[in-house]
Amino acid sequence: QVQLVESGGGLVQPGGSLRLSCVVSDDTLNYYAIAWFRQAPGKEREGVSCINNGDRSTRYADSVKGRFSISRDDAKNTVYLQMNSLKLEDTALYFCAAEGPMHTTDNYMCLHNNYDYWGQGTQVTVSS
Repeated sequence: QVQLVESGGGLVQPGGSLRLSCVVSDDTLNYYAIAWFRQAPGKEREGVSCINNGDRSTRYADSVKGRFSISRDDAKNTVYLQMNSLKLEDTALYFCAAEGPMHTTDNYMCLHNNYDYWGQGTQVTVSS
């Protein structure tokens, strides 16, 4: 069973940056599409961004476009979420999730809720 471990969360001021990491177990990252989700207290879980393992195409929620950037390093079994220009409303518990094993088709629509494996999350708090 694939295990995912997130790190990199913390407390940051508005306008600041954080980089989240998601490490996937057992050298299997290459077989999975990976997404980042977030959930704030009292709100539904939201898909933030995703990256395919086929053509490495990416997707972003409208709320983070132009501020967040997702990338993957299969050799390190790690997916990153670079978060810039953070806003108060970005405060949430951030999860990474894996779909697969599979080989995604070009431009596969990876931003959906039907992921197979989930991490425990890392807290991001944006506050002045």
